Amino acid sequence: MMGCMNTSAPTTDLPVEQLTLLPVTTTPARFLLSKETRERGLRHVAEIRQMLAARTSTDLAAGVTHHHDRAA
Repeated sequence: MMGCMNTSAPTTDLPVEQLTLLPVTTTPARFLLSKETRERGLRHVAEIRQMLAARTSTDLAAGVTHHHDRAA
């Protein structure tokens, strides 16, 4: 016959803390960006994309073509 096991967790008056591991990165520290710098860069890239899209649509409406594969 099987004996009776106490499966209840022990009670303590100590606070319980959840520990988490820091993310592991292979990126050298000199290339890490702050959250603010990253967000600023993303906003700038979005502005550049908008300018390029506007320029492309203006050029298409005017019939202008760009040949980027030609040597100077």
